[in-house]
Amino acid sequence: MTDRPRPRVVIVADDLIWATRLQTIARTAGAEATLAGSRDRFASAITEADAAVVDLALRTLDPFEAIATARLARLAIIAVGPHEDVAGRKRALAAGASRVYAYRKLFEDGPRTIAAWLSLPAPEAGTGPTEPATGRSKPIAAVGR
Repeated sequence: MTDRPRPRVVIVADDLIWATRLQTIARTAGAEATLAGSRDRFASAITEADAAVVDLALRTLDPFEAIATARLARLAIIAVGPHEDVAGRKRALAAGASRVYAYRKLFEDGPRTIAAWLSLPAPEAGTGPTEPATGRSKPIAAVGR
């Protein structure tokens, strides 16, 4: 075990299923995870966070504004959304997300994906809420590609 503190991740999502799924994925990856589905909760949570996961299907606040705000707070940011939303992926990257993943990628291999993003050891197989990766799923987009 390491003395290194667990990274603090704010989950910016307002869909109950995806918000709790993303929170569980982040915790399984080894991070502390806080849900922030409203503007006030997000504004409060980013002051304590190291990183943010932003759902591009947010309804209670603009996801691209949330990404830009998190970037200004110097957080590491990834976004998650539908694989077919090419324009949304491009906007998320332009707003400051370092990567954009499809929902399916995080559903299939979320804990390992988040652990790698946060430079944490990979969780052991069978410890998370998702099935092992098929090897076919890759990030939708990344900076510099």
